[in-house]
Amino acid sequence: MAVTPLRREDAPLPGSGLAARLAIRADEHRGPTAGLAPGFVQGNLAILPQRLAADFLRFCQLNPKSCPLIGMSAPGDPRVPALAEDLDIRTDLPRYRVWRAGELIAEPQDVRDVWRDDLVSFVIGCSFSFEEALTSDGIELRHIIQRCNVPMYRTSIATAEAGPFHGPMVVSMRPMTPANAIRAVQITTRFPAVHGAPVHIGKPELIGIADLDKPDYGDAVEVRANELPVFWACGVTPQSVIATVKPEFCITHYPGSMLVTDRKNTEFAIM
Repeated sequence: MAVTPLRREDAPLPGSGLAARLAIRADEHRGPTAGLAPGFVQGNLAILPQRLAADFLRFCQLNPKSCPLIGMSAPGDPRVPALAEDLDIRTDLPRYRVWRAGELIAEPQDVRDVWRDDLVSFVIGCSFSFEEALTSDGIELRHIIQRCNVPMYRTSIATAEAGPFHGPMVVSMRPMTPANAIRAVQITTRFPAVHGAPVHIGKPELIGIADLDKPDYGDAVEVRANELPVFWACGVTPQSVIATVKPEFCITHYPGSMLVTDRKNTEFAIM
């Protein structure tokens, strides 16, 4: 199903979610989306055949910390109207991952060539949404300062099973001083629709992380002597689950390359 393009007189506002998607669609932005379109919600992506959609929906409902569902498409429809009008899920992320039988087979810049009429798209809330609130409070986020991807790790924390879907939780990590970590808990608790409060602070070995310098996804960042590693449930969890379940076909986002929506972060905050 085609997405109707904008008319010239409907040009998007600079810095908007739509402007970000159009830049990505036109191959003008191919890096991580952290810090892109400040104020607008970003989402993780999982696209599955319709026969698995009901079980995956249930998986999201049972694991709201890891998989807070913010949008879902009709089968075969590349649009997600709840998140934006001019949105094409096949082209509007900087990079994707394509999987067959649990094996990663490609990391393309769009997925039109592999699109199928039975595919259902799930958009899952992203921690980038609460990062705006953290930085507004003066809390430094090192991956943004260093312009790299947030480090992410598979853990020993099990997710709740739904049908064939099961596997370990993935977490993202941000180093913080103890005072900032306490403040971050207070701030992110207000954002349950985009992962909410941290799931663990300090001692990564207690959740199965052997080496912070070797993330499973993203880029390593320094944890200084006066800092603690603070871990949030991460929307890359479905990719870890997919590696366990091995569905015959699946598409996900490339870690750090999110879908930028027209929804505002403030819409998802509990004030």
